[in-house]
Parts: sequence; structure tokens; C-alpha cells
Amino acid sequence: MTKALIVIDVQNDFCPGGALAVPGGDEIVPMINGMMTGFDAVILTQDWHPKGHSSFASSHSGKSPFETAKMTYGAQVLWPDHCVQNTSGAAFHPDLRTDADLIIRKGYRTDIDSYSAFFENDQTTPTGLHGYLKERGFNNLTMVGLATDFCVAFSALDAVRLGYKVEVALAACRAIDMEGSLAVALEKMKNAEVTLGQAGVSKY
Repeated sequence: MTKALIVIDVQNDFCPGGALAVPGGDEIVPMINGMMTGFDAVILTQDWHPKGHSSFASSHSGKSPFETAKMTYGAQVLWPDHCVQNTSGAAFHPDLRTDADLIIRKGYRTDIDSYSAFFENDQTTPTGLHGYLKERGFNNLTMVGLATDFCVAFSALDAVRLGYKVEVALAACRAIDMEGSLAVALEKMKNAEVTLGQAGVSKY
């Protein structure tokens, strides 16, 4: 077993109608479902915030969504309340296949956000995904999901840093693209030698 598909945060709040909707976020679900059979393992990640999470703008007096705040680990974008534990917004999109080998929940500590599937935003607190993949002998990862310029990109960059061979299947991702964030993320991934795949489900 060497190839794993990492499906990032395909949750209701990141899809149209959700609290932090990514444009076209629901469009990728059929493609992701079709890709799953082409891998030795499928891992889903799930944003899983407690109420009053420090990354929510509502937790900071006078702050609005998409402004930034300084945290102990650096600058943090403040978001609308989203993916609150045990709410419908935190649930996976209803059409997404969830018969996965593993579900990794992240962002559940109140005082720190977590974009990456591997580390929280301090870049040191692990989620446990790396240990799971290494124990099972995976070294090739393909990433899909939401959003390209945040959780997908952070996950891909961390995976490369940990020694994995990484592809991001862009056709099965969608971006927020906030003030040019997509172009920045794509450039960072390219520079880190992440393979940016344009092909659709037929490749898999």
C-alpha cells in the first residue's frame, strides 16, 4: 500500500449555503467520490471547532470576518463561525462518500486554528495523520477538497516537509481566493515541488 487520497474538509459550511461557503464547493463531490476507488486508502479531514473558537471573528470584540488578529502562534485570519462541533454545518456534504479508512478532526482546540491535515497553525502540534500514514507505509499522497488556498495548500506543504510525494488534483478542489490568496498558494506549492494536477477523475 503506497497511495492515499486525502479529502480535505468537504463539509456543509464550506459548500454553497454554508457559513463559510467556497464558490462551487459542492461541484467537486462527484469527482472525489469517483477517485476514491483508485487509492489504497482514503482519509477524510473534518474541521471541528468548539463554540467560541479563537479563530471566529465573533470571539474578538470589534473584529469582523476576514480581518486578522495576532495569536501566540502568529497572525490569524478571523472567520465567520463555522464547522461548530455536532452541527449540520460541520457535517460532511451529504453526497460525499464517507466510507473512509480514517477521519481526522482538526481545529478542536479552542485557542488554536488548524488548516493543515498534519499540524495545527503553530506548525508543531500534530493531528496524528503523519503517524497513521507512516505506520501503514504510505508515501504517495493525492489531496483534494476545500479550500485550495488554505487547508489544501497547508496540508500539501506540510506533507512535502514530512517527506511525502504529493499531488494536488486541482480539478477536485475549489478556492476562496481572498485578495490573491490562490495565486500565492499555487506558487508556494509549485516551489515546494508539489505536483499540481489538472486532470480529472479519468486519471485515477
